Amino acid sequence: MKIQILGAGKMGSFFADVLSSEHEVAIYDFNPERLRFTYNCIRMSDPKEIADFKPEILINAATVQYTIDAFKQVLPYAPPACILSDIASVKTGLKAFYEETGRPFVSTHPMFGPTFANLGNLSSENAIIISESNHLGKVFFRDLYHSLKLNIFDYTFEEHDETVAYSLSIPFASTLVFASVMKHQDAPGTTFKKHMDIARGLLSEDDYLLTEILFNPHTPQQLGLICKELANLLKIIEAKDSAGMKKFLHSVREKIA
Repeated sequence: MKIQILGAGKMGSFFADVLSSEHEVAIYDFNPERLRFTYNCIRMSDPKEIADFKPEILINAATVQYTIDAFKQVLPYAPPACILSDIASVKTGLKAFYEETGRPFVSTHPMFGPTFANLGNLSSENAIIISESNHLGKVFFRDLYHSLKLNIFDYTFEEHDETVAYSLSIPFASTLVFASVMKHQDAPGTTFKKHMDIARGLLSEDDYLLTEILFNPHTPQQLGLICKELANLLKIIEAKDSAGMKKFLHSVREKIA
């Protein structure tokens, strides 16, 4: 299959590397410097080259801020039957965009990133395939994600956004609050250092990505739960309520069991 990838960032390069062993892959990036570290694929820095390549599927790996803009830039050069695809962690506006184009599409979300995941072993990681997607596109990504040993889940666009609000917004917000009250520690403990590593990794991500994930319409409800439990914990601590603390810890252990 002829596969066109948009964006030679971390995820674009990862997909190019994974797919190039079995498919003919081309990768486009408007910045030629970013193409220096892509291998076993055709490198493009002019979108017009896509017309000559005639891809059967186009995987948009541009940063989430530019996902739709990247599509619009190359659509005039993609064959009408070419399946449009995104791997965006934020799906805001994408459903309406796909409906407007009238083209076949497949939307997925690999629930991992180069910052934290072990790309050599993804068996503990997950991927979401949007159920409204084109059948052939879903088959392609299901086979790909199976080959990577990912755990695959089918969600609608709406269900995806709810999941992201829970699985990303809560840890993102918790980490940001932790980091926001930090001060220098000369002798940090192991738990503190682990939290700091997570915070540094999170804050190395694109500001727009963090903002859009936290601005998910389902996020306020999830953050409300954090505030409620934090207020409860503070009350227990201030009262030095040993029985209350034991009950609280038991409840938490049950939830993560």
